[in-house]
Amino acid sequence: MAAAVESKVSGDEGRNKAIACAVFKRLSLDPNKLSSESIGGSDIASLFSNILQLSESKDSLSNEDQIMKWVAFASSFPSKADACLASLDYLNEDLKQKAILLGNGLEPSVADIVVFSAVHSFVSHLVGMAVQKFPNVVRWMDYIQNKEDFGGVFEKIVVSKPDFQPLVSGDSKAPEALDKDSVTNEKKKKALEKESCEKDAQCSISVLNIQIGVICKAWRHPSADSLLVEEIDLGDGSLRQVVSGLAKFYSSEDLVNRRVVLITNVKPGKLRDVTSSGLVLCASNQDHTVVEPLIPPEGASLGEKISFSGYDGKPEDVLNPKKKQLEKITPHLYTDDKGVATYKGVPFMTSAGPCTSSIIKASVK
Repeated sequence: MAAAVESKVSGDEGRNKAIACAVFKRLSLDPNKLSSESIGGSDIASLFSNILQLSESKDSLSNEDQIMKWVAFASSFPSKADACLASLDYLNEDLKQKAILLGNGLEPSVADIVVFSAVHSFVSHLVGMAVQKFPNVVRWMDYIQNKEDFGGVFEKIVVSKPDFQPLVSGDSKAPEALDKDSVTNEKKKKALEKESCEKDAQCSISVLNIQIGVICKAWRHPSADSLLVEEIDLGDGSLRQVVSGLAKFYSSEDLVNRRVVLITNVKPGKLRDVTSSGLVLCASNQDHTVVEPLIPPEGASLGEKISFSGYDGKPEDVLNPKKKQLEKITPHLYTDDKGVATYKGVPFMTSAGPCTSSIIKASVK
């Protein structure tokens, strides 16, 4: 089973709109009451309380205690990747032997609507092995997204399912022949899946060696006004020289002693006759008028490697420019609405927390 998503939800506002739209329909509330006032702030528990106050019937909810338990779960759903995975593990176990969170049948409850909305953004960015760890969650989300109307806020998670080929009446193939065909088709399918995984791995964030460093010295490039040259310490006792296009945004003095995040396995090359052996990752706004190097968290060590939950491959020793791996990866690097640097929504994580930027919803490269 694999999952993918075409675009991310537009933050708390979009999530709250989706919850309100679906719950209004479930509780048969007047859609004319659906307004910014009824949606309220970003807290899911407050939003749900506001919606219930609009309900004229005090008996609108059955299993209210259980519903409020799941509302609390949704409201406290964490933002850090490791904590999110722990919460999903709990949800996956709860869904092990049932189709929905509450109720005896197949009709989703208000709790299903609220929890789906809370976890959608994180689950939609899980890939590969991370998806396979939560089969019950993915199966449940696929069911909910096809049963409930969220007002078009959420992009559907595309879940790949096994094909079923029924035996056509009058088919002359013997069972033994069908078994052989099945084995052959299964081998072809596994070969294609392996090839696809290998191609995905070649342009996954796991091929990059991203580390934390500190700029010890910086100066103007001798023959390019837009470039600065930096000497960066990775904590291994040697200095790495990197050329960056930061001269329009920072003076040399501004960068000295600044901690940065950089890709250290790019192929060394010369930029206007000056050798560069790395790439400092920076966030920038849409028109590229504001640029800022990513900020490692306090407490993260020099040389520490950045990790991404669900991407556990080994970095390449040196990137091959002919494979254009960076060109394929950087479009998926951005900061979220809280300024956390991410790859496809998965945070740049260190032992002390995620890397960040003061520029929200920025591209990173």
